[in-house]
Parts: sequence; C-alpha cells; structure tokens
Amino acid sequence: MTSAITVGVDGSAESLAAADWAAREAELRGMSLRIVHAWLWQPLDVPVVQDRETQAESARAVLREAETHVAGRHPALTVTAEVVQDTAVAALLREAEAAEMLVLGSRGHGAFVGFLLGSYGQQVIAAAKRPVVSVRAGDGKTPRAEGGEIVVGQQGTPEESDAVLGFAFAEAAARGAALRAVRAWSLPPIFAYSPGSMLLADEAGGLEPFERKALAEALAPWRTRFPDVPVIEHVEIGSAGQVLLSAVSDAELLVVGRRTRRAPVGTRIGSVAHAALHHAPCPVAVVPHD
Repeated sequence: MTSAITVGVDGSAESLAAADWAAREAELRGMSLRIVHAWLWQPLDVPVVQDRETQAESARAVLREAETHVAGRHPALTVTAEVVQDTAVAALLREAEAAEMLVLGSRGHGAFVGFLLGSYGQQVIAAAKRPVVSVRAGDGKTPRAEGGEIVVGQQGTPEESDAVLGFAFAEAAARGAALRAVRAWSLPPIFAYSPGSMLLADEAGGLEPFERKALAEALAPWRTRFPDVPVIEHVEIGSAGQVLLSAVSDAELLVVGRRTRRAPVGTRIGSVAHAALHHAPCPVAVVPHD
C-alpha cells in the first residue's frame, strides 16, 4: 500500500493551488506529501539561454517556493521534495506509479485551455496507472463549504466501475461528505441493446428502472464497506458528460473513470473525462479502470 500523495509543481499559481489541495488531502488521509519538479538539462535539443547551474538553481527555487508555501499552511504535515531530472511526462508518470495519487494544476475552463506543463498534463492523465487529480487555481485556496458532495460517475458493470467507486467512497469517508453516484442513460437506437439486455430491462420494468438497478448493484458492496457514507443515487437521461456537469454545483470533488483510447493524433482519455476536466467547477479525479 502506498502512503504518499505526490504533487507536480512548475512555479505557477495553478501548481501552488494543486500543492494546497494535495496537502489537505494528505492530512485527511494521514499520509505524507511529496512535491516534485521535473527538470532536464538538454543543451543540444533546446535553445540555451542560461547555463546549466543557473537552470538547476531555478528548478530548486521552484521547489523551495512550493515547500515554503505548504509548510506555512500545513506545519504538521510530513513533506519531502525533489527535483526530478527527466522529461515532465516521464517523471510524472514514474512518480504516479509510486504514489497513492498524483495531483496536477490546471489552467482553467474551456476546450482549448492547457494543463500544467502545457499539454504534458493531459498525456500524464491519459497514461497514469494511478488516479490523477486536476486542480485549478481557484480550487486550491480554501476548502468548499461543509456539506459539499463527492460526485462520481458510474458507467458499465460493477466490475468496470469498482476502481472509480472505491476511490470516490474513500474520498467521501475521509471528508465526512455525502457521495452522489451519477449514472446517465439515453434512449438507444432500436438495435443498440442485445436481446439479452432488453430482456433484463423488461424484467426490471423498463429502461430507467433497469439503469437504477444497475447503479444500485454497483454501489452495494461499497455501501457495505463504507456504511457511514451517505449515498445519493442519481439516475438521469442524457449524455454522461452533461449529466455529470449538471450535478457538481455543490461538489468538493468530481470523480470519473478513464478508459484510454489510442488515436492517430495521440492518446485520448474519453469524452466524459475530457468534459469533466475542462468544464467542472471543482477539482477532478481521473481514475484508470482499463
């Protein structure tokens, strides 16, 4: 079992917000915090405007700023920090493997807004083997008001959503928050469901009751494991991304799954995770379930 939460910093306001969020998360879970900054000397590949030692000192300064920032707000927290000499994507993916979760800063809303370290953040989110949490500058300043929910999107079978639901229930338990489990459904084309699934839907009393039953079955083992977490079952017709975004106005955190898809122009994270990362007004945790 891993026991540290890792945050990647780059000197931006967004990465300091991510460090704040990660520090609070570490305190809630009784874990330590690891702060990393990726830096690699590449004199042959990029224009050199500073010598190696000057660049190295700049990297150390980024790390010191983040350490000082966290120590001032979380003096009792155990913190380690390191400049990792590697490319950003390689360093962050390696760090994610050894962490309970990886936390990154994100630069705002909108479909064309970049993540921490430019496009690197999306590459990390798409390939990481552990959960990655995206935090915007406004998300990291103060915790949301007491009574905020953890919202989680549930799709597919119980086995397919176990990792996502497990993460969300643990988050709700750590915060003493309610969990809102959202399952979106839509009217399918006439041949979209197999005869077997249509039979099950008929036995459940129709498509919506069928979806409610599927959500309840997915939640059942987690309700047993976390009996003190209040659960709101939310089933709504519509696209998964739109339904989730309509449910997060009071959310402390939105949790979504990620099934990686390969595309000619690179790795894709799926439309639901993409919508959540770009448009949710709260931190977003992307949990791999491949």
